Amino acid sequence: MDQAGQTDSGTAGVIARPPLLFLAALLIGFVLDRLLRLPFPGRGLVSWIIGGSLILIGLALFAAGIRNFSRATTPVPTNEPTRVLVTTGIHGWTRNPIYLGMFLIYGGIGIAAQNSWILVLTLPLAILIRYGVVAREEAYLERRFGDAYRGYRQTVRRWL
Repeated sequence: MDQAGQTDSGTAGVIARPPLLFLAALLIGFVLDRLLRLPFPGRGLVSWIIGGSLILIGLALFAAGIRNFSRATTPVPTNEPTRVLVTTGIHGWTRNPIYLGMFLIYGGIGIAAQNSWILVLTLPLAILIRYGVVAREEAYLERRFGDAYRGYRQTVRRWL
């Protein structure tokens, strides 16, 4: 047991660092767009406004999640053990504000760049994040924090 009374000091064992997964999907989307351009429904200023708005909202969620972890002195990287279960602030509204922010940034880039491939890749990316990252993190947090995490999970939604 560690000093906080938890018995599991390992990590979640996610398949890859989430920012790298998002970056890989973006790069694949840009390459595919170069090789086989798909039509995009919007054009010009509207795409920039919608995409830019999503990016800004995503950055705000991402930053709020990072700030919460920093204030609780628990590491953000998934390859380090979680020290504290963070349940206040933005984490009282969504259990995954950082990933939600990354998805909004990712989608915003796709819309602003008028890149249909990035948007098409959102579904495979979401499945990868959900099962390769989030499910593993949830199992880890349940092992690490037990009833406290189970109670938190029952009161706060995974995404929205």
